[in-house]
Amino acid sequence: MAVKQPQSLQQTPLYDLHLELDARMVPFAGYQMPVQFEGVKAEHLHTRMAAGLFDVSHMGQVIVQGNNADEMLESLVPADLKDLPLNKQVYTQLLNTDGCIIDDLMIARLDNDCFSLVINAACKEKDLHWLRANLESLTIDEQNDKALLALQGPAAADVLADLFPESHPLKFMHACESRYDHVPVYITRAGYTGEDGFEISLPADKADSLARQLLAFHDVKAIGLGARDTLRLEAGLCLYGHDLDETTTPVSAALAWSIGKARRKDGARAGGFPGDKLILDEMDKGSATKRVGLHIEGRAPVREGAELVDEDHQCIGKVTSGGYGPSVEAPIAMGYVESPLAKQGLSLFAMVRGKALPVSVTTLPFVLHRYVK
Repeated sequence: MAVKQPQSLQQTPLYDLHLELDARMVPFAGYQMPVQFEGVKAEHLHTRMAAGLFDVSHMGQVIVQGNNADEMLESLVPADLKDLPLNKQVYTQLLNTDGCIIDDLMIARLDNDCFSLVINAACKEKDLHWLRANLESLTIDEQNDKALLALQGPAAADVLADLFPESHPLKFMHACESRYDHVPVYITRAGYTGEDGFEISLPADKADSLARQLLAFHDVKAIGLGARDTLRLEAGLCLYGHDLDETTTPVSAALAWSIGKARRKDGARAGGFPGDKLILDEMDKGSATKRVGLHIEGRAPVREGAELVDEDHQCIGKVTSGGYGPSVEAPIAMGYVESPLAKQGLSLFAMVRGKALPVSVTTLPFVLHRYVK
């Protein structure tokens, strides 16, 4: 059986269930989290083929509300929030004054002047400080009494519809309210795997019951952080603190698509977010570096931190995420290179334990997204 971790780490509402399922627990972002149950590869492939249940209750859930909340929040992110419909969600970034990324997050409109934010676990403290320092007229409420579950994979829609029929008609990045055991829940059709899937926010004291109901379905298995990472890497999705940090802009991170059309140079509300001059200039002229996918020749994995060099062994970038992709049955990686070198098929080398391993620039994602749009 799994051994309980020191009490200095926080526990999610599913902690006891994880132990019951014999999870291997590890410290992660201040929490005791399951890294795997039956094995990363098996859990990864099960999610791609059926449905995986993820405990993501360590993520921060925040409610921001007040007069002109959309306009106020827009001053911190490059998304179009003023035109965001009710129960629609967007992916965006909190930016510092240099236009670099404090955190990436999801924002959903709950009401005219009320928004739900899902922020990264390791960034909660600094995000909340930044929000409160810049949105003094708004109410910012961290939802510590909430849990967050993610059900991902091609069987997720039918499974969830059995418990929440109103979830089935949702399209990607849309949301709905529902009820579970007489309490409200909020369901978004989104996720972090590249598969169709949902995230369910609900009161913490109901999370164990719902998780057990979902795991009772034949198609559903519990999935740990290990497979969550390999799934998101195959899907070409960024991990904050690795592929994104306060030295990267949305343009250099290949996230310019997430900048709202209304906030772009010729948009109705051009700019108006931190670092807007730099970011809009990068959209026109390009950034100094660019995030790219990397095809690895051979079977040796290339990990985060490996230098990328050209044929003259001059450093031209670095790997920010890397590992084995169970679905593609090969090592894969993402990293940053000098923008002129961000060309499909360009041959480079990754330095691994003093050896130059051949790699080539490739498009992302490695596995096509299967979102329902």
